[in-house]
Amino acid sequence: MKSDELTKENINKLVIIFYTKVLNNEKLGPFFVQKLGDDMNSDIWQEHIKLLTEFWYTMLTGLGNYNGRPFPPHAQIMGLNREAFEKWLELFFQSVDKVFDERIANKFKERSSIIASNFMRNLQL
Repeated sequence: MKSDELTKENINKLVIIFYTKVLNNEKLGPFFVQKLGDDMNSDIWQEHIKLLTEFWYTMLTGLGNYNGRPFPPHAQIMGLNREAFEKWLELFFQSVDKVFDERIANKFKERSSIIASNFMRNLQL
């Protein structure tokens, strides 16, 4: 059953579903394996999952503790292109639709589209 609650637990579920898809995707997987490895149970992945859970909780509720800057790490990734961002959004939207009802899913989709657009603009893609 899809959730109508925007909790850290549900966002964590979303993040895990999403990154499982990413690691299995031939276009996106290599970017993440290069930085974080291929084992989502590793300490480095667990930190990333925790960070992204906090990021999305903060983005969607304004109540979280995320205070980082998400763009700089992406600026260092070689080979990023518009197609990678489009695939990222596609997999993210699929993941959001698995976890949340339409009302909440649309909030994630709107925010993630803005973020991807800003990243592409800043990367001149």
